[in-house]
Amino acid sequence: MPDDRENQSGRYLAVGPRVALRPFTAGDAEEFTARARESRELHTPWLFPPLTAEAYEVYAGQLIGNPARAGFLVCDRTDGVIAGFVNINNIVRGSFLSGALGYGAFAHAAGRGLLSEGFGLVLAHAFGPLGLHRLEANIQPGNAASRALVRRAGFRLEGFSPAMLFIDGVWRDHERWAVTAGAPGPARAGVRADA
Repeated sequence: MPDDRENQSGRYLAVGPRVALRPFTAGDAEEFTARARESRELHTPWLFPPLTAEAYEVYAGQLIGNPARAGFLVCDRTDGVIAGFVNINNIVRGSFLSGALGYGAFAHAAGRGLLSEGFGLVLAHAFGPLGLHRLEANIQPGNAASRALVRRAGFRLEGFSPAMLFIDGVWRDHERWAVTAGAPGPARAGVRADA
């Protein structure tokens, strides 16, 4: 297993017991899209990450260097393989200090708790170095795995929005979940931000 020396080069923003967090890079296209193609059945109908290098270039380009977004890859520490991703979208500064999360595990890592640990690292980074106060997650009501993930991370259900987001050709209803800095969050215990 890689040790703490793995982060001396600054490759990872945060390190947990089993996963490490790093930003998206242009060089991740091949691995990311291969993992996304392998995970189509798991992701449908909830999310649609890029499946081709061209689509990845657009997707990652919207995350890299954009002050209104931050994208993070959750990597398995045993081999560095991408296990999933967590993005903070629509970052608003000023008195709001908020962002909206988008995330997904890849099929080879699903059910192993790696995304949960990575999610905790992202929350610690968002409420620490990024200086945010609030994070939101909008979840389709039938997505039980996503609802369980945010519950474990200390999010609270704040409401329901009919026809909120246009996904896969349909306006879909969403539950609105949120967490604020300082709120209890078991998923954030035992991780450290190395930024």
